[in-house]
Amino acid sequence: MVAVRRRQTTSILAGAGLLAALFALTAAPPEPFHFVLLGDRTGEAVPGVYERVWQDAAARNPVFVLSVGDTIQGLNEATADGEWQKAEEILLPYRKFPLYLTPGNHDIWSAASERLFRKYAGHPPHYSFDYQQAHFTILDNSRSEQLSADELQFLEKDLQGHAAQPVKFIVSHRPSWLIDAAFLNPRFPLQQLANRYGARYVVAGHVHQMLHMDLEGVAYMSLPSAGAHLRASGQYDDGWFFGHTLVEVRGASVSFQIEEVKPPYGRGRISNLQDWGKLGRLKAAAR
Repeated sequence: MVAVRRRQTTSILAGAGLLAALFALTAAPPEPFHFVLLGDRTGEAVPGVYERVWQDAAARNPVFVLSVGDTIQGLNEATADGEWQKAEEILLPYRKFPLYLTPGNHDIWSAASERLFRKYAGHPPHYSFDYQQAHFTILDNSRSEQLSADELQFLEKDLQGHAAQPVKFIVSHRPSWLIDAAFLNPRFPLQQLANRYGARYVVAGHVHQMLHMDLEGVAYMSLPSAGAHLRASGQYDDGWFFGHTLVEVRGASVSFQIEEVKPPYGRGRISNLQDWGKLGRLKAAAR
């Protein structure tokens, strides 16, 4: 009797395993989704621009918004808390959109400012999250031009733990990769980790300029400003403009639509990531 029961149990489990395998093969792929990337708000913020960028971004109804940092002007511990409160007032109409913050050099510059960031962001300076098939690793280089050994260690451990996710983004405030990517040098740690674990999209802010470089299958991008000052002599074709980036994820495919904002009048030019290179807009000239 015991032997019979064992055979029956094995048969049931085998059948369940077969059904699970068939379900996995026939299961519908994840639904497409889109989210918004925002560049810097501060660094000599231009009044009203961030509000206009958010208005246009919200009209796209993203599943969430991810900022690459510099949410407050900061650098002064006496006024920082009030600046975070002011930022929260601006964001109040958009509470329905989950907001993930990357720490910028204007957000964290000391132990006290880090405590404020944790309080208002609701998460540590470095962290990660998933949305459907996509994984996002947010790094902290707010107090250093380069990614520290600790940040790289966090990145590797995080990517190891989410190796099964088919779409992976790495986000930091400063583009610590800028020189290496521009000169097509693949021998730096971030590139090696991205390739090892299949992270294909690396995003930063800080310079307030739209730039894009591809290196061995990894797309590196610097986002346009979401309100921080532009160079006085800057031109759109050189990547100097206000805007947001709409990112659509379909299965393992990702597309980027960069939408200019012309305050106070609203939307301006729309471009794709491939329209941009390391010196600005590719179609502006033979670059």
